[in-house]
Amino acid sequence: MTAKEEAFAVIKKLPEHVSLDQIGEEIQILAGIQRGLADVEAGRVKTHAEIKKIVAGWRDKWKK
Repeated sequence: MTAKEEAFAVIKKLPEHVSLDQIGEEIQILAGIQRGLADVEAGRVKTHAEIKKIVAGWRDKWKK
């Protein structure tokens, strides 16, 4: 399915009286999901343990 076909499928599922802003938000969500899936396929992911270390580092910086 092409990106255009996926966008149309998302729009068709929305209620009849939906704003352009809401349509845009749904398309942005779809695009974000597609980027995430591409990252997974390319191996650009982190484990839960790696994320815990990253977040712990952030907390340490905020405490200073």
